[in-house]
Amino acid sequence: MYFGSFAHNLDDKGRLMIPRKMREELGYKVYIMKGFEGSLSLYDESGYQKLVNEFTRLSFNQQKVRDYLRLQFASTYEMEVDKLGRVQLPSALLTKYNISKEVLVLGIGDHIEVWDKAKYEEYENSIRDNFESIAEEIDAKKD
Repeated sequence: MYFGSFAHNLDDKGRLMIPRKMREELGYKVYIMKGFEGSLSLYDESGYQKLVNEFTRLSFNQQKVRDYLRLQFASTYEMEVDKLGRVQLPSALLTKYNISKEVLVLGIGDHIEVWDKAKYEEYENSIRDNFESIAEEIDAKKD
């Protein structure tokens, strides 16, 4: 399980140093794709396979499913973690989703998110005051 928040800088080649705590669980083959709210989602091999299995249960006959799957799969890159624990983030994704050199790496349970630091701070500030009401609403939906 991935958790925590780590501030990092991308190097001049767009490489991200995976935090040691996460790297040990991640393995050497990873998948990165469009995330939500402007982030990038990074999955280890088994997590990505689980996600693909969930996708295959969706009906491609539905327009919204086709739209979603096209965006997800078109944005997916397979990468390897090098011996120093770095991954080369695709410049196309960095540009398209406005990820600058200063990033936050967040553990989100089954995957890792990579955020532009300023963008995440904006996002967090926009929801921080509603934390309790969000928790209550989520809890109510479990019933």
